Amino acid sequence: MSHKGKLAVVTGAASGIGQATAIRLRDEGMRVIAVDMNKDALEKVTGVEHLVADLSKSEDRDKLVAAAQGAHALVNAAGLIRLKPILEFTVQDIRDIYAVNVEAVWDLTSRIGRTMTTGASIVNLSSVSAKLATTPETAVYASSKTAVLSITRSFAYAFGSKGVRVNAICPGIVDTPMQDKVLERLAEIRGITVEDITSKRLTSVPLGRASEPYETAGFIFFLISDEGSYFTGQALSQDGGIVM
Repeated sequence: MSHKGKLAVVTGAASGIGQATAIRLRDEGMRVIAVDMNKDALEKVTGVEHLVADLSKSEDRDKLVAAAQGAHALVNAAGLIRLKPILEFTVQDIRDIYAVNVEAVWDLTSRIGRTMTTGASIVNLSSVSAKLATTPETAVYASSKTAVLSITRSFAYAFGSKGVRVNAICPGIVDTPMQDKVLERLAEIRGITVEDITSKRLTSVPLGRASEPYETAGFIFFLISDEGSYFTGQALSQDGGIVM
């Protein structure tokens, strides 16, 4: 089925997986609303519509929901990560991270999803960290990404009768600006060099390499396309074999 002209909404579209997904869907002929709070970076994504929004704010989500009525695809790729020694996380850290990674995902899935029709698809970005506990410095982020899996299952069940599919993907190590910042902060917390942690980060990956954002974008497009038409409620790992 042709996707030309069909509306897709991609959050977190100014960089990384969100940006790669917005570009892939644009190249597939879809009309894309690219959403991010970073106006300058968002403007570098050409051939799409731009919506500058802080998804932790209900009024900004209201603007997006109004623009996205009847969308054929929603990709919740926006995310906030904060690294600290696990015992130093505060309640405010939890609230800040959950506002973007959980509250916004629930709200947009619910309000945009209810306007979708048969054949439409929602893809939520979780993380391999939702299935692992090996980096306690990202514990709050990891717990928020675990919540995304439950949100995905609930709405897959709720929207199943109308033929709207809801899936989550769990990327592993993806070379993005966020990943670079994570490595820098993790090295700082652990008192080692970025070079040391970089050299060790692939030891848990059977394929022995990181993923590129375009690979994740291709996986997302598969789930949006008719070829993914019998997938719903799934938490699909795209991690080079970290979790088997």
